Order: sequence, then C-alpha cells, then structure tokens
Amino acid sequence: MKRPSVTLPLLAYRAGLRVGEPALAGLLAWRAHHGKEDPLRLLERRGLPGRARPVGPLVWMHGASVGEVLSLIGLVEGMIARGFSVLVTTGTRSAAELIGSRLPPGAVHQYVPLDAPRWVARFLAHWQPNLAIVAESEIWPNTILELDAREIPLILVNGRMSERSFQGWERCPRTARALLSRIAICLAQTQDDGARYAKLGAPRVSVAGNLKFDAQVPPVDRQQLAYLGDLIADRPVWIAASTHEGEDSIVAYTHAVLKAQFPRLLTILAPRHPSRGAEAEESAASYGLRSARRSSGGRPHPSVEVYVADTIGEMGLFYRLAPLAFLGGSLVPHGGQNPIEPVRLDTAILHGPHTANFDVVYRALDQAGAALPVRDGVELATLVGELLGDPARLDRMVQAGPGALRPFEGAVGRTLAVLEPFVAQMKLQRLDRGDLARPLVRA
Repeated sequence: MKRPSVTLPLLAYRAGLRVGEPALAGLLAWRAHHGKEDPLRLLERRGLPGRARPVGPLVWMHGASVGEVLSLIGLVEGMIARGFSVLVTTGTRSAAELIGSRLPPGAVHQYVPLDAPRWVARFLAHWQPNLAIVAESEIWPNTILELDAREIPLILVNGRMSERSFQGWERCPRTARALLSRIAICLAQTQDDGARYAKLGAPRVSVAGNLKFDAQVPPVDRQQLAYLGDLIADRPVWIAASTHEGEDSIVAYTHAVLKAQFPRLLTILAPRHPSRGAEAEESAASYGLRSARRSSGGRPHPSVEVYVADTIGEMGLFYRLAPLAFLGGSLVPHGGQNPIEPVRLDTAILHGPHTANFDVVYRALDQAGAALPVRDGVELATLVGELLGDPARLDRMVQAGPGALRPFEGAVGRTLAVLEPFVAQMKLQRLDRGDLARPLVRA
C-alpha cells in the first residue's frame, strides 16, 4: 500500500530543524550547564555514538523517561533470550542513570539524539538497527521518516494516546496519517488508545495491554534496607511518593496534623524529580518539622520527622519500608503516578482525583479496596491517621492489591508474540554473510 506523501508542515519541520542545528546545540549546552543533560555524554544527543555497534542483528528500543524505559525491560530480556543485541535509548538523565544498572548483559544504553535530520541520520548510520521499537507516545517526525527511508520497521509498543493529544493531531489529519502510516505495527494499551491511533491513520493496530503490569519490582540494596529498617524500628511510617510542586506542602501539613496522634511518626517524602529535594525540605520547615535529605547524607534518625528521599533508583527501598503510600501527581492536575510498583511491594495506596495517566488501574485498585481516593490535604490527613491506627484495615488493603492487578498482566508475552515474525526475519538475516546494514523485509 502506498504511503501518504510527506506534507508541507513536515517538510517545514525538517527544514527548520536542519537550519536550527546550532540553536539545538546551544540548547543542549544550556541544559548540561543546568544539570538536565550529562555533559560527558552530550555528543550522543547529537547522534554521535559513545561506543561501538555490537556485531550481528540489533534491536533498538526507546523509552523517553523512567517509566517508559522500565516498561521495556521484559522485551529487552525477550530479545536477548532470542539471541539478539539490544540498544536501549532514553531521553532524560534520570532514566539513563537508572537504567544503566538494570540492563541485562547483551544490552547497551545510549542517549537518543534530538530529532534533527542530520543527527538522526548519523545515529542510524552507526547503529544500523534491524528493528526499532518505541514505547508509549514517542512520535518524532524526522526519526519516523528516516527509519522509513531506510526500510527499518518501526513498532510502537505500550501505545498510549490521551483524548487531548488525539484532538491535537486531529487538527492536522494529513500530517498525522503521513507519520502513523509509516509505523509497521501499533500495539496499544487499551481499546480507546487503539481506536485513536487507528482513526489517525495507523494501519495495523491491536491491543496488547500495558507492559508496566509485567514489570519486575524495583530492586533494593539489602544492606540499606536492613540499616534503615533498624533506624526506623517500630515508628509509624508512610511515604508520599513521586510528589509534584504543590503537593509537598500538603504532605507536610498532613504530618503536622498527625503529630499529636502519632508523636513518633515518620513521613518519607520522595519528590518525583530529585532536584526538588530542597523545595521539599523547605515545605517541611514551613510547618516547623525537622527533616533530613538523603542526597545530603541524611538519615531517618529518631529526631527526624520528614525524611526527604531525593535520590534516583531507590523507590524499591522506600516502598519496602512503608506500608502506606500516597501517590503524587494526583492532588495537582498532572494525571497521577504509576501505582503498580508499590502495590507489588505490599503497600496500600492513597491518591488524589487526578489519575488520568493510570485511570484503569486506579479504578481497579479502588474497586478492590486496595486504594482509596482523597480530595485534599484534610482528607489525606484523615485517612493516613485512620489507616496507621488500624493495622488490620491497612493489611486488608495490602492483601487486595495483587489480585486487582492480575487481570491486566501478560502484555509482555502478547507483545513478544507479535514480534515473532520480525525475530524470524532477523534469524534468516544472520545467515546472510553477516551483512549488518541490510534491513528486514517489512511485515
């Protein structure tokens, strides 16, 4: 089937980013100066490789930030088990720092280049992937067009498209169709996501579910777990996880309200972005609470009331220490953070009304009694107090969690099944005299 022609807006976008390369380079330098990019690996963001390409067929997988890239681990392991090397790229520094310790042997990490035509071209010229897999909603026009020009199949996995994004793309339907028609297969999380992609022009759409339901629980440093567990001892403890601006003060208010009821209460406050650790500490101070920041070497000693967990890759540690978690991004209109990990680590969930990012799973948890909604800081303080004062009720919530998640599991297996024709083609290619540059036949 003939693909739609590249539209004038896409041509203008390509030309603008080609001419604007110096400005993009300046932007990267500014971001590196402010800690948002890794200065030692900045060239990777311009498509210049940081290491040699592995020998043999290569699968490229991309997840923009922490949640997306962690959802790909099952697929990474699946491809490696089938005998292929995997290149994993991320777009954020926090994701890169986290994924480096999680990748199995046979996988390498690089930063993804910005979507400038020349930078994308030299990235693909070096890595020569035989298959490209991107997670969720990463639709970068120049990358899609360059993959198509090289006849490298592109598969969208864990596809997600909000109603707001859909309405935005609907305003430029020819451009949407020109891009989405170049995706070999679109595997959506839900029927609604799949319907939106299909309406916009993705030719082969199916629903595989959410890969995050199959993700392994985050690892933990057992020595740190034992050390902090001894420090906390029998203090009542809860965690406010992945909080956003505006929520830290609500958490501090909650602790201040509960001090009389629980004089030894420990609140673990883990901001979504660790760079906001100082802000979280200021919020605690504004309520007269004593705090310590983990990034500065602080520990939850008996005099500490709010422990600011402003580090990367340690949520597996903090969830194991707290039987009750408030999930941030939900009392402010951000859409809510992923509750799957804490539920898997035997943690009961509280959340605000803004949960659109994980609406299906929050509904299931609420209905099963594993999670409870709150509307504001007053309700948050009330429920935290009730649950910490009623261990039996808290335990019932914890026990209800895994069963609520079970119907959603299996997305990794379903996705790998869809990838099998591409796997078979790569195995055939291995016999073709080691020709790394030859693309796969499009499925």
